[in-house]
Amino acid sequence: MANSSKYLQNLFSLDGKVALVTGSTRGLGWAMAQALAGAGAHVVLNSRRPDEALAKARELAAAGLSASSAPFDVADEAAAVAGVGGIVSAQGRLDVLVNNAGVVHRGKFVDVTTEAWREVLDINLTACFVLAREAARHMVARGAGRIINVGSVMSAVARWGAPAYVSTKHGLAGLTRAVAVEFGHKGVTCNMIAPGFFRTELNRSQQQNPKVSEQVKTRTPLRRWAEPQELAGAAVFLASDASSYVNGLMLYVDGGLTAAF
Repeated sequence: MANSSKYLQNLFSLDGKVALVTGSTRGLGWAMAQALAGAGAHVVLNSRRPDEALAKARELAAAGLSASSAPFDVADEAAAVAGVGGIVSAQGRLDVLVNNAGVVHRGKFVDVTTEAWREVLDINLTACFVLAREAARHMVARGAGRIINVGSVMSAVARWGAPAYVSTKHGLAGLTRAVAVEFGHKGVTCNMIAPGFFRTELNRSQQQNPKVSEQVKTRTPLRRWAEPQELAGAAVFLASDASSYVNGLMLYVDGGLTAAF
C-alpha cells in the first residue's frame, strides 16, 4: 500500500517542471497556478500588469512554493514570443504551457463591432496559437511537453449574447486537436480544459443577476456554480505524467452541463 501511494504521488508530481500560466493573477488562472505550484512545479505568473504578476509570484514564494513572473500582453505577438524565450533562458526549460488568458464582450450580435470581435479573437485564439507555437519549439527539442488550452462549455454549445467568445472557444477546440496531432509523436501533448460556470471576476455580473444565476443552477445537474479551486485537479492531471497517453482531449469540468438536455 505504501509503495502504491508513492507511485501515485510520483505520477501526479510536477517536481522539476516549469509551467507558464497566462492570465494567472486572478480567477481560474490563479487557481491553476496555485495547484501546479503545489504539485511541485516552478510556476511563471503572467499578466499585462507587472506589479500584479510580481505580487502573486511573491505570494506563492511566501507559501514555500517556487514561482516567478513574466508580465506581457498575450495579444502582442512580439511580447509573447519574447516572453516564452525569456522563460526558457531564465529557467532552462518550459515543460507546461497553460493558455488561460481570455476576454468576453457581452451584447447583442448586431451590436458587436468588428473591433470588439477582433480583440476577442486576438486574445482568446490567436494568442493561444502563438504561445503554443513558441512553446512547442522548445518542447519538441526536449522531446516532452504539455500544452493545456482553457476553453469553455461554449466550446461545445452556444449561448446568446457573446458571439465572439463562443466562436473563439469553438476555435480553441480545433486548435487543441491540431496541436495534438502535430506534435503528439514528438512527445508533446495538447489538451483542453473546458470549464462550466465558475465564480470568477469575469462573470461577476452574471452571478449578481438573479435570473441568469438561477438559469445556471437549473441548467447544471450539480445545481450550483463552481469554485475556482475545483479546476485544480484537472490542471495537475493534464500537466503531469498521469496524463501521458491523453492527447487531444476536451475535458469538460462543468458539473454535467454539456451532458444534460
